[in-house]
Amino acid sequence: MKGEVLSAYRSLLRATKRSFAGDTLMLTESASEIRRKFQESRHVTSEPEIRKLLEEAREASHFISNMIVQAKLTSRGGYEMKPSKDHAGATLEVPTEELLRKSK
Repeated sequence: MKGEVLSAYRSLLRATKRSFAGDTLMLTESASEIRRKFQESRHVTSEPEIRKLLEEAREASHFISNMIVQAKLTSRGGYEMKPSKDHAGATLEVPTEELLRKSK
């Protein structure tokens, strides 16, 4: 079971590295959040509860890999996204200008 937990942890970190490549803030914050969530669950000993947490980690990894696309500011002042084949069939939600202003 320990191996499965470590595998889920690494899978989440790999997913964030792919999805947030080049975005140091998001890489740092997501790694910190993943670490925090796993630390919070260290005390769980019930196998059914561990299985549930592992499934949640797998779902999170899948979501990060397949549903998140980073937009990059272009020299023209617009934003550009380059979805990968992993994003095929997903509905892309473009953030509003207001949301983008708040994130700066």
